[in-house]
Amino acid sequence: MSQQPSEPTVRTPRVTVIGAGMGGLAASIDLAIGGASVTLLDSAPRTGGKLRPARIGPDDIDAGPTVFTMRWVFDGLFADANASLDRYLTLRPLDLLARHAWNERETLDLFASVDRSADAIGAFAGSAEAAGYRDFCARAERVYRVLEAPFIRGPRPTALSLAASTGLRGLKEMAPFATLWRALGEHFRDPRLRQLFGRYATYSGSSPFLAPATLMLIAHVERMGVWSVNGGMRRLAEAMTELAETIGVVVRGNAVVNEIVTRNQRVTGVVLDGGERIEADAVVCGADAAALASGLFGAHVARAVPRVDPAGRSLSAMTWALSARTGGFPLRRHNVFFARDCAAEFDAIFHRGRMPSEPTVYVCAQDRENHRENHREDHREDHRQDHRENDREDGDEKESERLLVLINAPANGDHHPYPEAEIEQCATRTFRLLAKCGLTVERQPETTVVTTPADFARMFPATGGALYGQAVHGPMAAFRRPGSRSAIAGLYLAGGSVHPGPGVPMAALSGRLAASRVLADLISR
Repeated sequence: MSQQPSEPTVRTPRVTVIGAGMGGLAASIDLAIGGASVTLLDSAPRTGGKLRPARIGPDDIDAGPTVFTMRWVFDGLFADANASLDRYLTLRPLDLLARHAWNERETLDLFASVDRSADAIGAFAGSAEAAGYRDFCARAERVYRVLEAPFIRGPRPTALSLAASTGLRGLKEMAPFATLWRALGEHFRDPRLRQLFGRYATYSGSSPFLAPATLMLIAHVERMGVWSVNGGMRRLAEAMTELAETIGVVVRGNAVVNEIVTRNQRVTGVVLDGGERIEADAVVCGADAAALASGLFGAHVARAVPRVDPAGRSLSAMTWALSARTGGFPLRRHNVFFARDCAAEFDAIFHRGRMPSEPTVYVCAQDRENHRENHREDHREDHRQDHRENDREDGDEKESERLLVLINAPANGDHHPYPEAEIEQCATRTFRLLAKCGLTVERQPETTVVTTPADFARMFPATGGALYGQAVHGPMAAFRRPGSRSAIAGLYLAGGSVHPGPGVPMAALSGRLAASRVLADLISR
């Protein structure tokens, strides 16, 4: 009697993911969906990476990213795991995207509606600028449509492959050799509007005077929807962590990876601080590419990515997370207060490596809401405040509120210590600008947490405090970011320092791209 041949044993592939930021969490979820046994490690006690809260008394204040866009990224991630994002999170679309001020008299609101924004710009700067805004919006949408499939959703292209996929018409729309500042001059004569829309360069940690015009697509991303997350942005990380654990991912905090181990030029696992070794068929590194390139995970894997030039670092920041009473200026959730000299601000940061003498200031008032359900037919500026999450009534300025105050800074935290005197000097300049625009903030040391580029450098080693990887300066900068697959077999990359770029949804997309590469390569083996 002949024996039947036995079925081959199929071993479940083991994947270790380093870093539980957006990229690492998204990669872990997709890998688990794909049948891998996934261990997610992070050196911090809680997941989220840069989505970090600052604790002041009983309150958590979002001290990292504060804007939720590109909801479709997370809807798709949860749906692929047979889950619903809405079951995990309460998201509320914002009607008023941001309030902008140059002084007490010059203020401008931008809305999710192009028509409302155009009306506001017309009242602020004239009908020609309103028409220019409409043209700019149409152009930003065309650029987004050209780049969505081949660049945002797809693996890292080369310049030639992107040119081939977009065609001459697409290249003309993108104007890759023009700076964002120059492109904005084709739509706006008013320097205040160029300054406002030039801020889109800072969303990728760059200068509008050096970043390519393609970054105008961010304007369209915002008009596709900006949401507030009930409970703060940290809830997004918590929801993704809960989903990951539900589908079998092992999540470990306080797990410091000392070394990525290789054998015969292939990754075989990691070694933790303390000596524990975790075997793996593949490793996804969600740390900044600079940490890998500098040898922090072992000299033998430093060649996995190209050397990261400190001169090309993106912006860092100095932030004040605080609970304070405010008065005067009618804050919305997102507010920007502009410096008088835009060029001088970026020259100080990128060319002289110094804090600007007068910074542009972003204020996220986290207890203020401006949702679409609050829309009034008469949308003229009346300087009345929408109800806050905690039911604070309009005009009630006696109660403290949660604020994140942020200014751009050079990524020099690995060699500049930021002594107390310099921090206070920066605070004086920052809050003086707010006062010039009519906003008073009664800050107290015991209810304020300050974070400098030196602090960010300690949180994210080898970066100098850069929060967005390498700056997107010049037409080829986007193509210099590493892709999902590194130069070492079995080692993959995710996070805001790799393709498709920085920001909460883009980092999540990088994790999904990395997981797709891992699963395809494991299957082919």
